[in-house]
Parts: sequence; C-alpha cells; structure tokens
Amino acid sequence: MMQIKVEEKTKIIQIFIGLTVMLCVIQLSASTDLLPISGNVLRAMHLLAGFSCAAMSFAIFTQGWILFTDKLSRQRLYSAVLFSILGILDIFHIAAFSSFNFFGFEPNLNLSIWFLMLSHGLGAIGMLFIFSFGDRQVSGRHKLGVFAGTVLFSLGGIILLYIYQGQLPSLLRVPGFGIGEQIAMIGIPFLYGLAIFAILYRHRKERSSAALTVITALMFMMMGHYLLTVVDPLGTGLAHAAGEWFMGLSYYFVLSGVYKLTIEEPYRGQLLIETQMKHMAYHDDLTGLPNLRRMKECLGECLNSLSPSTGQIGVVVININRFKAINDSLGYSAGDKLLTEVGERLTALCLPTETVFRMGEDEFAVVMPGFSNIEAAESRAKQLLASVDPAVLIDKTEYHISLSMGLSVYPEDGVTVDEMIQYADMAVHSAKELGLDFMRYTPAMKIRTQSRVELENDMRKGLDRGEFFLEFQPQVSLDSERTVGMEALVRWNHPKRGLLPPGEFIPLAEESGLIVPLGEWVLKTACQYNKQWQLEGYEPICISVNLSMRQFRQYNLADRVDAILKEVGLEARYLELEITETMTFDIDTAFEQLHSLKRLGVHISIDDFGTGYSSLYYLKSLPIDRLKIDRSFVKEVMLDGNDAAIVSTITTMARHLKLKVTAEGVESKEQLEFLKLQNCHEGQGYLFSKPVPAGIFESQFLTRLVS
Repeated sequence: MMQIKVEEKTKIIQIFIGLTVMLCVIQLSASTDLLPISGNVLRAMHLLAGFSCAAMSFAIFTQGWILFTDKLSRQRLYSAVLFSILGILDIFHIAAFSSFNFFGFEPNLNLSIWFLMLSHGLGAIGMLFIFSFGDRQVSGRHKLGVFAGTVLFSLGGIILLYIYQGQLPSLLRVPGFGIGEQIAMIGIPFLYGLAIFAILYRHRKERSSAALTVITALMFMMMGHYLLTVVDPLGTGLAHAAGEWFMGLSYYFVLSGVYKLTIEEPYRGQLLIETQMKHMAYHDDLTGLPNLRRMKECLGECLNSLSPSTGQIGVVVININRFKAINDSLGYSAGDKLLTEVGERLTALCLPTETVFRMGEDEFAVVMPGFSNIEAAESRAKQLLASVDPAVLIDKTEYHISLSMGLSVYPEDGVTVDEMIQYADMAVHSAKELGLDFMRYTPAMKIRTQSRVELENDMRKGLDRGEFFLEFQPQVSLDSERTVGMEALVRWNHPKRGLLPPGEFIPLAEESGLIVPLGEWVLKTACQYNKQWQLEGYEPICISVNLSMRQFRQYNLADRVDAILKEVGLEARYLELEITETMTFDIDTAFEQLHSLKRLGVHISIDDFGTGYSSLYYLKSLPIDRLKIDRSFVKEVMLDGNDAAIVSTITTMARHLKLKVTAEGVESKEQLEFLKLQNCHEGQGYLFSKPVPAGIFESQFLTRLVS
C-alpha cells in the first residue's frame, strides 16, 4: 500500500478537526442551557464571520485580478470572478440577517436566507465548474470580457432581488420539508461532493498540495453549509454563527489552494524546468558527466584561485582508441554502453579533488589540481590511465579496449582555460598518431598542428589557383620494352615552400576531405592530357589514375567518372582506375562499386598488391583487370628469397586468374630479367623513367601514328 504523503495527512487532520468541531457545535446547540450566549454576542459573531468571508472573497478577487496579470490562468480568473460575487452576496446576507438597511433592501430573515442560498448554490456550481477542467493561461482581452459579464450579471441579479424582495417565497419552513430544504440538504452538498470527486479524479495519479487544499476548502464549505441551513436555518443559536466561521475558513483554504494551484506550483514547475535545462546545458545526456562547457567554468575557477607560484594543475584528455570501429561493428547501443562504462570507471578512480568531464564523442577529460611539480602531475596521469580496467562486457561478450591520454600542465604549458584544454587535446592526438598511450604537450605539437592547418588552408587556395600539376610515369611492356601505359601522379608547387612531396600533402588531403575535389581534378586533367595527345596523333595508350578511399566510397562515383569521360571525350577503355586492397574490406560495397565502374568500360587494377589482406576467395570474383606488385617486394627480389617467392606467386596466380601484372619500383636490369622469367607483363620504375612533366613524357615516351 502506498504510503500517504505528509501533505495528505495534514489535510485529513484538518478535515477531521473540522468535523469534530462541527459535531461539538451541534451538540452544544442542542443543549442551550449548558452554553448561555446573549443575542448581542451571537450578532457580533455573525458580523465578524460575515466580514471575514467578505475580506477573504476580496483577497481571492485581488489575487486573481491584480497579481501576476502577465501569467493569469483560467482557474485564477474564474475564482476571482466567483468570489467577487460570493463576497457581495455574503455582505447582503449579513446585512439582512443583522437588521441593517443596506442599499434599500428591507432586512428580514427570508431575504437573508435567499442571499445565503444564492451564495452557497453559486459557490458549489462555480467550484465544480472551475476545478473540474484543466487550467490554461488566458489573455487580457478575455479578462476584460469576463469582468464586463460579471458586472452585468451581478447588477442584474441585485436589481431583480431589489424589485421583487417583497414577493420572494419562503425557502425554509419550520416545521416542514419543502423545495428549499431539499436544495439545502441534498442539492448543494451533492454539488460540493461532485466537485471533490472531479478534483480527485483529475489528480488521481498524483495529488498536489494545491488540489488537497481545494478539497479541504470544499469540505469546510459543506460543513458550514450544513450548520447554516440544516442545523440552525433561522440563526437563533451558536450553530449558525459557527457555520459562518466555517464558510470564512473555507474561503481561506480556497485562497491558499488557488494561490498554490495557479501561482506557486507553476512557479515551482518553472524553477524545476530551469534547473533541468541548466543541468542539460552543463551535463552530458548519455553519461551524466559534466560537459565541456562546465569543464571550462570549473577549470577557470581553479586557475583564478591558484597563482603560478602556489601550485600546478594538470588537465588530461582521454581518447578511446578505435571507438568508431566499435560503433560500426557492434552498433551505437554498444558504443553508448562503452562510453558510460568508461565514464563510470574514470569517476570511480579519481581522487576527491579531481573531476571527470565528457568532452566529445569518444573523449573524456580530468582536471587534476594541487601538484607541486610536473613530474607529480605526469605520474598521477599515468597512474590513472594504468588503473582503468580494459575489459568491458558488452552483450555478454568481453571486449578489451585501449585508451590514449594527453596531458597539459598549468602554468608550464598554458595559462588560460582554452590553452590548457587545447594543448591536452593536441597531446592525445599526437599520442594516437605515434601509437603511444601517453604524451605530455610540447610546443612542437602546436607548431606541427599550426603547420598542418596552414597547409590545409593553402591546399584549398591552391586548387583554385592552379598550383597543382601532373607528372607521368611510363608503364613499359617487359617483352617489347615499349610504353603501353602511364600513371598520372599529382604534384604541388607551393608558392612559398616550393615543390612538396606527395607524402606531405596527400595524407592531409585524405584527413580533411580535400582529397575528393583534388582526386576529381587529377582524374579530369589526366583524361584531358590523354585525349589531347590522341588528337595530336600519338598512339592511344591507357592512363592510370589512383582513387582515394574517400573517392571510392562516393555513392555517385561511377556517374562522376562517366560525366568526366563524356565531357573530355575520352573513350573509357583508355582509362584505368587504381584501388588498394584496403578498399575491398567491405566486400559488398566494393563489389557494387566496381561493377558499376566496369559497366562504363574502364579498366580496374589493385595497386600495392601484397601489402594488404585481400582474400583470394573474393579476389577471383572481383571485376578487376590488373594486379600491381608493390615496390617493397620488387626492391629486394634479388636479395631476399621470400620476396622473390611472393613475386613469383603473385604472377602465377594472376596468370591463372587471367589478370595482367605490373611490377612497381623496377630499378635494375637484374630485377627486370627476374620479372621477365616470372612472365610479368609490365614494369614501372626508375629503370625506365622517373615521373616526368607532360612535355617530357610526350617527347620521350609517346609514339606518333603512321599517317
């Protein structure tokens, strides 16, 4: 059984006390000899109770009409309207009951009872209507309309009562049980009970303090109504005065309940929402750890409270190695579980003075204050890294992960928040590039990073300014020693740094994504050169162009190649596209991409063959035309028997698969003779020529057709 809340207990006690007092009053009223009270005292009690009801009614009206008008709600507005009417009726009731001539009304008991019954009837109907439906905000225009309607309704009702005050039938007869008694004893209490039921039903899942307070008000209204109209309808004893006080107390509960329901609870709800939003702004949704924004604030507070002469602060950034591979192979739910687990383990391993943060997708950070020297900070960082258990259980399978860590130390490495975080991040990425698990920041990292950023920026400009050009290396038939093909190789003539080797800018192009526009430029330019040489009367030969991994993964690669061939006017059979073995790891995607390219009519070769992990089973099914033996095997072919065996195996396998073989890196006559013995078809290397500009290639390696 659900435990009753403290608020519910409080309201139950209040209602119980009210019922007890009501029963005591009824008992005392039945024994008038035990409690002799003069008429003047009763009249004073009536007056005080009536004025209390009027004051509470005015307070409810003020609360709903004047306060917080920019957030006025339906329940608060209609409560103000209802109790403004009830307050007026209560004043007229007390005046008539106390023999005051008020606004021309002749004071008498029947008129007083009419005002009383109207007040209680409207109160019961109004409370049922207001609190049976949901609350919502209303406009100022709606407020004015309700105000105008209330004024007209009140004036109309008072005028009618004034005109017909002498003709009003008697509602209560003693003794007797007429229509008035039925309304007083059955109708109005039924409406109060219905309102209580409606509120309980609307708040059946969770009873708020405001709802309980309104229910308490309705219960006291029922008790006050019973005392006023059933126990002592003629107002001759204590019960009638007590009934007035019960009604005043119920008005107080209404005032409190409406305030809680329409002002206090929405305000608390708004505070809760703001607290939640603030938490979301400063914490990671997945792990619940403070995020980068919070890290900057905390680190800033640490730096402001610490001077360079009084201590040092370490900032470590921790990266999960190969996290993308885990996401791709096991799914995002497994990746989320891994991130949560790593965050929990780091938090558990940290000292009380240290704080763990989630920086990004697969990065965490720890702020470690209070070190006397750099060695202590490095020692603590390495200890933390070594303490992380690498075994992670995902879907009942145990996986081992590895972490990389970068460290920056204040004030040795940086003196600002951004510098500390930036340098620690640089250190962890340098560690990953070098295959290490830990590195501390050094200024050389920043220089190298800045150099890479500048080079990337220069590369973007270089593509627009035409700083890139092609060189061509001939591919020679080993039997005829004639040029049967050529490979187009990109070069960059940097305006400040001169001719840059491909190994310096190609990896950066791959990383930044610039390899896609650069590769497309190389493909188009190579095709243009080949077509131009054909138009000038040279014997047509095939030109080879390397595809990058990013290019090969383009969903519209075949369409792009086809568009370039059509734009240039080059036949597809004079173009060969070179891929690497690693591009075929995703065999399904590779099959689809290669088949779409083969349908164009281009040739396809696997470059650097033997250095990857191609499956021979899939190799026989791939739509390829040529294998290019990597230069690393050719270089030692005359010195290393293993390399010779590999070359021999590749050529034999290719012959059986009906594939052509090109050996790269041919530099000596001995290598050439060995390759001939292995029935290798073509060679490429410095023995024949290094890569040369287009003009030299045209004059030295192209053959004019006989006219």
